[in-house]
Amino acid sequence: MHVVVVGSGLAGLLTALRLAAGAGSSTTQDYRPAARPRPHGAGASTIQDITLVTAGALPSGSSSWAQGGIAAAVGADDGPELHTADTIAAGAGLVDADAALALCREAPGVVAELLDLGVAFDRDATGDLARGLEAAHSRARVLHAGGDATGARIVDALARVVRSSRVTVLEGVRVSSILTRDGAAAGVEVTDATGARRALAGDAVVLATGGYGALYPRTTNPAGSIGAGVVLAHGAGAMVADLEFVQFHPTVLVGGGLVSEAVRGEGAVLRDSRGRRFMTDVDARAELAPRDVVARAIARTMREQGGDPVLLDVRDVAARLGGAAALARRFPTIDRLVRAQGIDWAREPVPVTPAAHYAMGGVLADLDGRTTIPGLFAVGETAATGVHGANRLASNSLLEAAVMSRRLSSRLLAAPASTIQDYLVPSGLEVVTASAASMKTDARLEPLRPLESSRLRERTWAVLGLERHGDSLAALARELGECRPADTTAETLLPLARLVTAAAQARVESRGAHWRADAPESDDAQRVRRAWAPAVIARPELLTIRAHPAPHPAAHPAAHPTAAHPPAAPTPSRGAA
Repeated sequence: MHVVVVGSGLAGLLTALRLAAGAGSSTTQDYRPAARPRPHGAGASTIQDITLVTAGALPSGSSSWAQGGIAAAVGADDGPELHTADTIAAGAGLVDADAALALCREAPGVVAELLDLGVAFDRDATGDLARGLEAAHSRARVLHAGGDATGARIVDALARVVRSSRVTVLEGVRVSSILTRDGAAAGVEVTDATGARRALAGDAVVLATGGYGALYPRTTNPAGSIGAGVVLAHGAGAMVADLEFVQFHPTVLVGGGLVSEAVRGEGAVLRDSRGRRFMTDVDARAELAPRDVVARAIARTMREQGGDPVLLDVRDVAARLGGAAALARRFPTIDRLVRAQGIDWAREPVPVTPAAHYAMGGVLADLDGRTTIPGLFAVGETAATGVHGANRLASNSLLEAAVMSRRLSSRLLAAPASTIQDYLVPSGLEVVTASAASMKTDARLEPLRPLESSRLRERTWAVLGLERHGDSLAALARELGECRPADTTAETLLPLARLVTAAAQARVESRGAHWRADAPESDDAQRVRRAWAPAVIARPELLTIRAHPAPHPAAHPAAHPTAAHPPAAPTPSRGAA
């Protein structure tokens, strides 16, 4: 069996590594803080070949950029149930409670495995894992490595192990399409730096390509986070979901660079241009309110003061920690970023604004990574599992990537891909076909206008940003329908923007990270996740599923047999309709 893993962030590296080691743990095990998976390298893998494909160099992706930590209930005052409750509360009514509980129960186990793989999490004075507090967490449960360099420390450690494993790594290679045969994934078509294309056959394809923060001009993500996995999967016939929910990080340096939420967790406060602390008037949790609340409050304050950024005041934190040197030790990455812009943040406030940060939406998948196409899997930010709902709880993203890759690798090692095709479709899901998204443009008589990626990003920031409105969304949908991509990046961003716009139009309410000025309240009738199916879907029987609003939609087993077809050559599927 040959598994092709696309992407080299945390989810992709861990999936490839675990498959190569053959050391996956049971997906049903109730992990405890003291539990340990089998040591790396133990056991014999049933996977013959693993190929990891990355458009950049190993490692790459947004995982390396993650300053925040990984959430796990490892303290004596904490537990998976409390972690789950916080996750559900942050998700604004759309969290899959069963998936969230599974995620939080497995968190201590994946932390233990990362420790075994050489990740050096920070320790306190007693030698225990140091635990930080972040917004919307009821306990200090966020673990860091290197202060504010958690993502980089984790993926660097994993990349070293992957390079010494039996994984075949293809760097500087882009996946241009997913190959399918009889409605199932059969490999990928890849394009190298010279533009040459070739088919790479595979029994299973794992998408770990990250999110789509780079749909926006102002983002905390690398330039490659353009939703490639969403567009590839949708073009191959898979459903995508929750695309309207894009989380904006509240505090990004005006000159570029993220200021982690952990800084506010340490006690930093937000002030307007006059020096007034404004978050205490917005939410009882002040600076530690959920990210969508803080980000919108900052955007409104900026609008009121003529567009000037707000100020993050860290001076009291610096004094409490012991001065500038201590602040630099606690936040080394941020300290370098701030001082590179000529700011002594131990003595003066830091100008910050919101920026696109994390996509709750993605390829519709369960927590084991299964999508609506047999043999195609999605893990990490690429997947929409329902664990984040309408608004992700801080530091649950690295956790989701680690848990999903663990569960998927265990499943693939236990049985060939052909025996695990049936996806557990959430019962509280509404499915919308591509025709309803008004994305078809091939029937138009007038020529389509070229649209450059830079202009597209300007429009998405203006219309699909922190505050949205039905009229501007409708205008954007018409504009996008009349355009064609003018550059390579726009070839991915344009179909993605059409999908996100359609999803934002369909949700005529405000919920979590999705806020509409023309519908500022939440609507219980719309307390449902929404999936988008291509005009030509790999499994048309799934279109019979319709939503039934429920407090917390949960996944339930359901078999969906596919019609038999005679053998055929793999078919490349490009882009979204």
